Amino acid sequence: MIITTTESISGRTYQTIGLVSGSTVQTVNALRDIGASFKTLVGGELKKYNEMMGNARDLAMQRMMEQAASYGADAIVSVRFSSAEIMQGAAEIMVYGTAVKLN
Repeated sequence: MIITTTESISGRTYQTIGLVSGSTVQTVNALRDIGASFKTLVGGELKKYNEMMGNARDLAMQRMMEQAASYGADAIVSVRFSSAEIMQGAAEIMVYGTAVKLN
């Protein structure tokens, strides 16, 4: 499946199917959250949070692509990501775009 952040696919025509999305809420375990709190005192990268967010983006993308495929889509255009803190140490990642059928 073609996934793009652009509004169109160069050289291709298509029919719009509609909005598709995928989301997940992720958190790290409490011990890692405490460790991250200490890390904020000295600064630096929070590697476990980066890993968590990467996994969340992958899962949200997979869910969006599954929804698009169930609609018969060949591609998703205008893809965007959104994130929000649900509670301390937990984040929602949402991805959405427009499912299309290539001609």
